[in-house]
Amino acid sequence: MKSFLLPGMLISAVLIAGCASTGNSATSASPAQAAASATNTDATITQKVKDSLQGDPDTAGQKYNVDTAQGKVTLKGEVKSVAAYRKAPVVAKAVPGVVAVDNQLVVCLTCK
Repeated sequence: MKSFLLPGMLISAVLIAGCASTGNSATSASPAQAAASATNTDATITQKVKDSLQGDPDTAGQKYNVDTAQGKVTLKGEVKSVAAYRKAPVVAKAVPGVVAVDNQLVVCLTCK
């Protein structure tokens, strides 16, 4: 009987400890908090991409529409040069938090 008592107690203690560690903690985010955090992060990424594009000599002065969803940046708009078209996704990808860039820019050589 004693040989079954000790292993049984050990298994019970491990199971109880495991169950206690799976409870909700104050540091875990709710789905609403996670969505708000993702939105805030995406908004921050969008602003940093816009700032970076305006700060680069090859891409400055262009009109960009920058959208970010879950770290994926979409660039839309018209640019005045092939150099800006090629450089914009490189500049955007260098921003921390950007996981991918969808370059939908159009080169418009006749645009003012």
